[in-house]
Amino acid sequence: MNSKQINIIIVCTLFILFSTNYAFSQDKYLDKSGNIEFEASQQTFEPVEAKNESVTAILNVATGEFAALALAKGFRFKNSLMEEHFNENYIESDDYPKIVFKGKLLDFNFSLLSKTETKFEVKGKLQLHGKEKELLIPLSLSKQNGLILINGSFLVAPEDFNISIPKIVRGKIAKEASIQFNFKLKMK
Repeated sequence: MNSKQINIIIVCTLFILFSTNYAFSQDKYLDKSGNIEFEASQQTFEPVEAKNESVTAILNVATGEFAALALAKGFRFKNSLMEEHFNENYIESDDYPKIVFKGKLLDFNFSLLSKTETKFEVKGKLQLHGKEKELLIPLSLSKQNGLILINGSFLVAPEDFNISIPKIVRGKIAKEASIQFNFKLKMK
């Protein structure tokens, strides 16, 4: 092969690599400022609730694969003492800094998305406090102004993740925490 043929092969290879990477990147939608809220309040006691507004979520629209990552220390409580107890005594954020969900949307078809919310289920595993639990979570998706909007909610029990609640406060915290999430994903 002469140098001209080698140059043509290199240019063609680079073109294929870049166009393949571009095509794959079109399949992924990302949000780095998603929102997760949880509430574990008992009716007659002080509210136990927090919000994390810096959650990362990614959806591969070609495969329906979905993942979300929240840093445990990113949850903000109205009461700073609750936030401290959450991080030090319950979640143990220094030992288990990340909360991760990885799953796949069931029967997902990107072409069906529109401004109207479409109901789906995502089946996957939630990793929290060093434990993993398989979940089936209902959620709604819509597509507006180039964004994919995802929202939903589910319940988790602290004991599913080996999070022990001391007897002294057990009556003040719900047996299950309600988790709500909202993501606005844009093409990566």
